[in-house]
Amino acid sequence: MERRDFLKLSAAATLTLAVEPTWAQTAKTEVHWLGQATTKITTSSGKVIVIDPFLTNNPKTPQDFKNLDKLGKVDVILITHGHADHLGTIGRADGSSDAADLAKRTGAKVFGPAGLVQTMIDLGWVSAEQGIRFGKGGTVTPLGPQIKITQVRAEHSSEVTLIDPTTKKTHTYPGGEPAGFIIETEDGLKLYHMGDTGLFGDMRLIGEYYKPDLLLIPIGGHFVMSPQDAAVATRDFIKPKVAIPIHYGTIPQLKGTPEEYIQALGPTSVKVHVMQPGDKLMF
Repeated sequence: MERRDFLKLSAAATLTLAVEPTWAQTAKTEVHWLGQATTKITTSSGKVIVIDPFLTNNPKTPQDFKNLDKLGKVDVILITHGHADHLGTIGRADGSSDAADLAKRTGAKVFGPAGLVQTMIDLGWVSAEQGIRFGKGGTVTPLGPQIKITQVRAEHSSEVTLIDPTTKKTHTYPGGEPAGFIIETEDGLKLYHMGDTGLFGDMRLIGEYYKPDLLLIPIGGHFVMSPQDAAVATRDFIKPKVAIPIHYGTIPQLKGTPEEYIQALGPTSVKVHVMQPGDKLMF
């Protein structure tokens, strides 16, 4: 190959790499963060996915959204694990949850780790048709073939603890294994909601294999990654284009702050968006 031909090919390759992906050009996926891990995603075709609905008694959720009807249409509900601040059982004296109520109000199907969804079915929160069990590495397409939801590993625990409305005693049920979700939209945007997790080495594999563009990452510490651990996960392992810190500031133990996370990240190409509960961003 002559040098001039090689230079032409090199220039063409450089130009191809510089072109933005479709999702970056269109910016039609809305991410609406409502406090803790609760996230509402609206895709460009109007499909709505709600993750970990903890709303009615979430101290950080804006008052308007403590009424579940304010969420409007919901097509799919994703639950990462069985804890009260992800199912929305906190303060629920009726032995139910925000996740169960939202499913009843909207008719949305509920997807999550197999053991957790089975417990939700056994409790009568969802029917066997409405609760869809799947496992890590599994991909589901409930909104059509262009929107893919893949379950991935999280390093945490998962159990469902409820207060009996009659006896006021607590009962704990199996919650399966904790998980995160990779959501690929019809525009090619790959969003990784990590759920609750500590730092683990296979985050590098998730980053290399799935190549998420947008990361929703817990930073509060104590039950999840600290800002420093989250910085390592972001910068060294997953390497997304954009990161949004979540799961901090709702209870005293979750002391980590976005400022500490940004400081720990140091110089990086990752763009960090610090959102307030109720904020929306387009990607």
